[in-house]
Amino acid sequence: MDYPEGATPLDPNESAGLKFPHIRTRGELDQLEQVNIQDGLRWLARQKNPDVLTEQFVRQLHQQLFGEVWEWAGTFRNTEKSIGIAPEQIAVALRNLLDDVRYWIEHEVYTPREIGLRFHHSLVKVHLFPNGNGRHARIIADALLEKNLHEKPVDWSDRSLQNAGRHRSEYIAALKRADTGDYQALLDKFSVKEL
Repeated sequence: MDYPEGATPLDPNESAGLKFPHIRTRGELDQLEQVNIQDGLRWLARQKNPDVLTEQFVRQLHQQLFGEVWEWAGTFRNTEKSIGIAPEQIAVALRNLLDDVRYWIEHEVYTPREIGLRFHHSLVKVHLFPNGNGRHARIIADALLEKNLHEKPVDWSDRSLQNAGRHRSEYIAALKRADTGDYQALLDKFSVKEL
């Protein structure tokens, strides 16, 4: 399969976790995943007061978003990737991130939108799962804003950001700038959604 810009290819063992072996193209896979994501979003909408900032919720959300497509959904990756930290460091890095976000909220270190964008970026940078990290990170950042901070979600314009194009390229460039500690491109590009 061909991968969109910035997407991380799966290794053969991860690819073997596909529950539908007849899928042959990226378009077919994207369509199948999108149906599962819609189911996951409905599940998320039914969660009244979830503690988004727990490892259990982070994993459970990924399972709900991708579990009908991938056997390993909700399971941290155990392979090295071109992005992300070493697999054996994922659990500790996630715990530290969740603690950091709690601190940012409690001490009002950043605005709620910036907290959501920093949380999103850090999840993508750690790269918790074999696949779906960007989509999961956008959805959980919005869940944090809406369900825990009672704020509007981020306007990602195209939540999937799966297709190549200017919007995806700008998104990836903003994430790369954030890797250096410069979050301004993310803040400039992604405002809160007008409901």
